[in-house]
Amino acid sequence: MFQASRKNKLESGIIISIFIIVITLIVYYICNSLKLGNLSIIIALIFSIGSSWASYYYSDKIVLASCRARPATKEEDLKIVNILDALMVTAGLPKKPDLYVVEDNQPNAFATGRNPQHAVICVTTGLLDKLDYYELEGVIAHEMSHIKNYDILLSTVVSVFVGFIVMLSDLFSRTLFWGGIKDNDDNDSKANSFLMLLGLIFLILSPIFGTLMQLALSRKREYLADSTAIEFTRNPDGLISALQKLEGDPNELESANSATANMYIVNPFKKNGNRGKKKTSSLWSTHPSTEDRIEALRNIK
Repeated sequence: MFQASRKNKLESGIIISIFIIVITLIVYYICNSLKLGNLSIIIALIFSIGSSWASYYYSDKIVLASCRARPATKEEDLKIVNILDALMVTAGLPKKPDLYVVEDNQPNAFATGRNPQHAVICVTTGLLDKLDYYELEGVIAHEMSHIKNYDILLSTVVSVFVGFIVMLSDLFSRTLFWGGIKDNDDNDSKANSFLMLLGLIFLILSPIFGTLMQLALSRKREYLADSTAIEFTRNPDGLISALQKLEGDPNELESANSATANMYIVNPFKKNGNRGKKKTSSLWSTHPSTEDRIEALRNIK
């Protein structure tokens, strides 16, 4: 587990550095295309560093605001508060995560934050209504595993960065549509042309690569979080039963979006056309198949 945490911290640093470079080049391309001259590189650097800083320190608030979550209270959510308190004994986290609730019929949950000292676990009202005590315990333990393994930093930062890149791509397409992109005759040096070319390439391809990276990171870490959750609860049956209920629930999560789908314990978007068939992971899957996860948990037993 310690090795996984250290690896996730290293990967987070590398990914943040890559995204700073990518966003800098994209913004530089857009600014230079708008004939902003020497201000282009300054604006690009300010935007990329600022977005990176905001993503690191405010990613949890951005995600919670996007799903309209409210803080959990003992008066309304005593059962889940008690489960979290009990799991703190075995999880070994330095600080109890803040607990939030989303008003939605689909049973689901996610964890977010930049580190275990600033972590959040968010559950839906559907999860609280449809799962029993041991199933809820398995889900909360799974999310606490993401916190302890530093998965939350990696998944949340990547989600926010992918959102930024998609936003920049949309800005570029709108500017192009309105005729804002013109040749800049004042900046015809080879170095400038090379940077412009890189910016254009990243602008076109980054949303695809960013999404693939986001999905691959999510799939890889679900198995580790499942197994770590069993270390906390010593009860594989609770999590197995919870995953079966979550997978079989027909409701869609209205507050979810494509940028945050990878953060949930199961895919919040239901594909009715595949209901009743064996689900398998693909390149575009946000999660490994539930069947594969349950099989892995049964092997632990």
